[in-house]
Amino acid sequence: MKVMIRRNKAGGLSAYIAKKDLEEPIVEVEKLELWGGLVKLANGWRLALPAMDASTVLPITVEARKLGEMEI
Repeated sequence: MKVMIRRNKAGGLSAYIAKKDLEEPIVEVEKLELWGGLVKLANGWRLALPAMDASTVLPITVEARKLGEMEI
């Protein structure tokens, strides 16, 4: 699914999923550099983000994969 990752005015990260008209804060990141790891949204969704260079500029739209509750 297409996900736009951006930084808000307070410096926190958020994810916007246009098909769901959903914007949620990112509350956990697996990797400090963000890319190539999992992130958890405030609503409990977990997304696998693609591997990208740590210096990637935000905002950016990426193809992310939503993980089910049982997937690790």
